Amino acid sequence: MPASPSAARAINDREALLLLRDGPLTAAELTRRTGLSRPTIAELVKRLGDAGLVTVVGEADVRRRGPNAALYGIVRDRAHVAALDIRTHSVAVVVADLVGDVLAEAALPIGPDDAATAVGRTVALLTDTARGVGATTLHSVGIGVPGVVDPVSGELRSTPGLPPWHSGVMAALRDLPSRLVVENETSVAALAEHRAGNARDLDSFALLWLGHGTGAALVLGGVLHRGASGGAGELGFLPVPDVPVGGWVGCSAGVRPGGPAAGSAGSPATGSAGSPAGGSVGSRAAGVAGGPGRGQASRGFHSLASSPAIAALAAAHGLTATPAPHEPPAAALVREAVSAGAEGFLSDLADRVAIGAAAIAAVLDPGCVVLGGEVGRAGGTALAERVAERLAALSPVPTTVRPSTLGGSAVLRGALLTACETTQDDVFGGVPRP
Repeated sequence: MPASPSAARAINDREALLLLRDGPLTAAELTRRTGLSRPTIAELVKRLGDAGLVTVVGEADVRRRGPNAALYGIVRDRAHVAALDIRTHSVAVVVADLVGDVLAEAALPIGPDDAATAVGRTVALLTDTARGVGATTLHSVGIGVPGVVDPVSGELRSTPGLPPWHSGVMAALRDLPSRLVVENETSVAALAEHRAGNARDLDSFALLWLGHGTGAALVLGGVLHRGASGGAGELGFLPVPDVPVGGWVGCSAGVRPGGPAAGSAGSPATGSAGSPAGGSVGSRAAGVAGGPGRGQASRGFHSLASSPAIAALAAAHGLTATPAPHEPPAAALVREAVSAGAEGFLSDLADRVAIGAAAIAAVLDPGCVVLGGEVGRAGGTALAERVAERLAALSPVPTTVRPSTLGGSAVLRGALLTACETTQDDVFGGVPRP
């Protein structure tokens, strides 16, 4: 059944608005890119102008005056949006216009002694940053949070290890006159990588997040996969048996080829090329201050590849570095290792990361794993190539490995994308996206 005239107009309006979202166009360019007739485009532009959605923003050719040279663009201040990246020890916010151009940004460290004031300070950070650029009302606020988010209700579920003030912040934000779009932090990071990062050319991929903690997000056939309960990608909880992760991957637990059990009496634990902290997961970390012991390693992938675990591995290799504010210590250590060519450490770290990548590849076959987060970006191609080599030895499933080009900023960028799309769906008239 053909669309009614009103439905056809709404569809045409949305198509034009989505084109203009990416930048101003002339009426002739809109005609060419939509396939609509010139009279139809003329009516469309007038209709959108009368609705306060489109306006003339300049001329395409200053030598040609008149309607044909007019450049039409979105009325950017028709609505404002914001995004929040809520982490264990900090909160970051950006405020943007309708098309996502950032107008202001701010960050707030939250220490162990700040829990009592964290809720009020977070809400104030958001509202004050918005008011500072004249955004007295925020249509939508996209939020990236650690932990599991219910895909139906959008509620943050209780997750081990998260500070209690997180739930208080979420409750306070729901009292604001804005639409909240809440997603797991790794999920919104994957959306950003897919739209603007190192997965732009892919329909399917997995983002393996390496930051303060670990996680994964899955984009399959161009669609973010959240799972039945929102828990898809909680890679930190992947049980990790006591397997060797230095030099050789996949040999019998606690035993190195051609040698006695790693960490056994009379056999110091050594890693790749004789580096320290080799052997099994448990024996490698045992004795390293802050490192996971044998029992901890068996509890999850987090005990192998979180920032504290990587820092412990780096300490065993004699690496030191000073992180930037709000940066996971592991990111600074990995960046220093790449700069110094610390092969032993990078090799051992790649062994660990490959365990998580192999689990993803075996179950989902995404075709590509992007190493995200601050640590993934710090490792760059050097870490990605080493993980790809280990992954090929672990899994018969062809899987490429790429470094993130967005790093930790992907969470805020992805949360902003969700806020913009929610707002545009409403402001542009509610016609479903193509």
